[in-house]
Amino acid sequence: MAREAIFLSIVALSFSIAFAFEPSPLQDFCIADLTSSARVNGLACKNPALAQASDFSFSGLHLPGNTSNPTGSRVTAVNVAQIPGLNTLGISLVRIDYAPWGINPPHTHPRATEILTVIDGSLEVGFVTSNPDNKFITKTLQKGDVFVFPVGLIHFQRNVGIKMAVAIAALSSQNPGVITIANAVFGSKPAISSDVLAKAFMVDKSVVQMIQAKF
Repeated sequence: MAREAIFLSIVALSFSIAFAFEPSPLQDFCIADLTSSARVNGLACKNPALAQASDFSFSGLHLPGNTSNPTGSRVTAVNVAQIPGLNTLGISLVRIDYAPWGINPPHTHPRATEILTVIDGSLEVGFVTSNPDNKFITKTLQKGDVFVFPVGLIHFQRNVGIKMAVAIAALSSQNPGVITIANAVFGSKPAISSDVLAKAFMVDKSVVQMIQAKF
């Protein structure tokens, strides 16, 4: 009886691990029906008989993004919203342009690991491990260098050169999501209480309110 219980526990654990990842596809593709109101984990599929090349393609990634903004960077996403054919395939892409000393500010992707390649310029990159260690792992990358940001960890990039920099990154989800830390903490709607943030950041409430006003 004890052996059977152990066996069943192992089987249950195996199933829980398996279902924690993208399931194997049951058809060639599942083109996202962006007009459907169906509630599913992902996007509903449109009729595969209606598939066309435009469902699997995107144009314009060669064009520089406009970096005239406070962070000095621009992310051009190519995910399921731009290519419906990516639905359920567990992969997407971004192009990131950086002005000199521009940053892609600290953020996380709740559903994806990211692998970034520097196409041009020099980038300081880094991520922070989870509590309690909070170890900061960082490196300066040059053209052709590659760096990985593990799923869910806070990470950033900064152009440390005197010219524009460009990177291409692949992500392990068709819809990786992004949470920019400063925006989420100081720009939430409705706002997080300044009392809470003042205690969390160990600063005066007036400092928190000043930062919140910027968002």
